[in-house]
Amino acid sequence: MATNALISPGVLARENDTSFVNERPITVGAAIIGPTVKGPVEIPTIVTSYSEYVNKFGDLLISGGNSYSYFTSIAAYNYFANGGETLLVARVVSGSYTSATSTAISASTQAASQPAFTLETLSEGVIMNSTSTQDSKGSLPSGSVNNIRWQIINPNTSSGTFGLLIRQGNDTINNPIVLETWTNLSLDPQATNYVSRVLGDYVYNYNSTNNQIEVSGSYPNASRYVRVKSVNLQTPNYLLSSGLISNASYTASIPLAASGTFGSATGDVKAGANFYDTIANATNTQGLVADNYTNMINLFANQDDYKFNALYTPGLISNFATHTSKVAQIVANTQDRGDNIYVVDLVGYGSSYTAAITEANASFDTSYAAAYWPWCQIKDPATGKNVWVPASTMIAGVYAYNDKVAEPWFAPAGINRGGLSRVIRAEQKLPQSTRDELYLNKVNPIATFPGTGVVVYGQKTLQSAASALDRVNVRRLLIQLKSYISQIANNLVFEQNTAATRNQFLSQVNPYLETVQQRQGLYAFKVIMDSTNNTPDVIDRNELIGQIYLQPTKTAEFIYLDFNITPTGATFPA
Repeated sequence: MATNALISPGVLARENDTSFVNERPITVGAAIIGPTVKGPVEIPTIVTSYSEYVNKFGDLLISGGNSYSYFTSIAAYNYFANGGETLLVARVVSGSYTSATSTAISASTQAASQPAFTLETLSEGVIMNSTSTQDSKGSLPSGSVNNIRWQIINPNTSSGTFGLLIRQGNDTINNPIVLETWTNLSLDPQATNYVSRVLGDYVYNYNSTNNQIEVSGSYPNASRYVRVKSVNLQTPNYLLSSGLISNASYTASIPLAASGTFGSATGDVKAGANFYDTIANATNTQGLVADNYTNMINLFANQDDYKFNALYTPGLISNFATHTSKVAQIVANTQDRGDNIYVVDLVGYGSSYTAAITEANASFDTSYAAAYWPWCQIKDPATGKNVWVPASTMIAGVYAYNDKVAEPWFAPAGINRGGLSRVIRAEQKLPQSTRDELYLNKVNPIATFPGTGVVVYGQKTLQSAASALDRVNVRRLLIQLKSYISQIANNLVFEQNTAATRNQFLSQVNPYLETVQQRQGLYAFKVIMDSTNNTPDVIDRNELIGQIYLQPTKTAEFIYLDFNITPTGATFPA
């Protein structure tokens, strides 16, 4: 759990839950860890639309002659289709994956063994290899919507410049699909249009020892598809101030007008990969095993660098033997961070509701996680097939829709905000007695109602004790408030510990909490940051104390309607 004292300067947002019943940077909407068709490996990347997600990570996977979608892609689709705005995606893989490099970009008098410069794909895996002999129409047998090819245009030895097109791998000469156009590029490292400076040459790698992303290279990547791996034939100071070429031999370095492909990438889908409802155990989940998630689970514990309010890992199943420890680690990380909620998939397809209950009670007691059951059948947006997916794949869209039409402190459940319109049917149609038992044991039922369809019909967290924080809407309210108020407090670190500073805090926090109250998030609140809790001895310890008392709004989950039958002529009470 997170520490309750500050050692180095900073802000500590603490909670005191007194509601028991009888007994910094702006946050990204959601984050997801899982396999994708393509994209950078173990480099968390923000996308702001599903089209951008497909552009960077793909959607349709061809394996063994069949087409599939990863749960990651389906979750992203539902998230954006329901109003989600920002998604942090961390791609995980099984085995070693590398980028593809360009075939020789030849200079006018140089051998192919020494290209003018070399490009490298940002995405990794053999799916990026487009190398093959093109036919008479200029199509590549290995070209696909997921890989790319390059083309040099308008080489000009007088100015030492050229252009570059990044084209889709499955286009043709007559129908080129240009993804990016870069003009007026140069091999002159002193020039502002130097090819590395314009396209970028950053290489990102996850360092497991330091648990952080490390960057090498000189220029940030501007291209969405490639970076410059090397410039082999530089032309420093190509033009003199007079406009003349400084070295006549430089003209031989300018690349020829030609097109080419990419190859030599490694990394492919693990043999015998299981998808959808065929995922029956931990040995091969969509071509991965639980350990493939380790690095990104560790990285997402870093609250300073990665901000999000909900986390999903569809494909990790809590009661699968080797998955259990990974899910537990995510829950522990989430509790330590205190700024997001984790949606857990308890059991695999074909499991009973009693198995889901057993897993929820045996493994979890936290308000920072929630579980939903059973699995759902949907139409895969990429393949068009009817497939089975774990609940978390759909809940990303439910939370996004809830926040779009209401607020995070509203319950993401019920007919108004919990409808699953894209679900064909739930794995089991749950009778009232089963829904009751699930809810009593902190598992949120996915119910089916005639005329209404499939609906999320619960909003409990996995906290065992009865308190306000055993509800998702209250936990998400606290996440929202702590995030915003902590950002305000960050601006006070190292400021003078005076009444003026305290009033500055109050003047921002009180109006904000008033708006939350007006938007039905709070019944009441009180903020104290004055001389009563900032006494001389507190000030002498270089501390600034703020106490925030909240009465969260509760949801109407149990509605009782008394119909009283009276005799004819009886008078109704006023």
